[in-house]
Amino acid sequence: MSMPQAPRPAKLVVGVLLKDRDLFTDLAVELEAAFGAFDVVSPWWAFDYTSYYEKEMGAPLWRRMSAFRTLIEQDRLADVKLAANALEQARSAGGRRTVNIDPGYLLLERWVLATGKNYSHRIYIGRGIYADLTLIYRRGAYRALPWTYPDYAGEPLRRFLVAVRRKYASDIRGETATS
Repeated sequence: MSMPQAPRPAKLVVGVLLKDRDLFTDLAVELEAAFGAFDVVSPWWAFDYTSYYEKEMGAPLWRRMSAFRTLIEQDRLADVKLAANALEQARSAGGRRTVNIDPGYLLLERWVLATGKNYSHRIYIGRGIYADLTLIYRRGAYRALPWTYPDYAGEPLRRFLVAVRRKYASDIRGETATS
């Protein structure tokens, strides 16, 4: 029989997709107010995997990832997604988003994103939100799954997550406080 055990706290990682990179400065302040100080921030990557967001947000689009210093309990993911949605909505103009915010959490063995969209591989976690197992860690790298979006399967993002994983491993060895 398996015995229930408390899950390890997770590293909150948020992806931001936007057209105007200058918007990130103010958004970063709001993200840190909501989730705590940044720990690791990626460089900008051109987002050229699909035109899906261009209809709403324009082009060219840019992606930046941020990991947060304070670890979170895994069961907070739905609340984090709803807070991210509120930030997106507050920054909308003319009924269109100017930013797409994708929160998720990183563990040593996987990276999970939050979404409001159901699909076969997504698990309902409450409040209208699903957890999407996006990448798994094997043999020294995060590996894509058949359903992983191409931008999240790309080498720059996976390298970034390996760097965040190193920091997270250090955090959990030091028993960093959770929020």
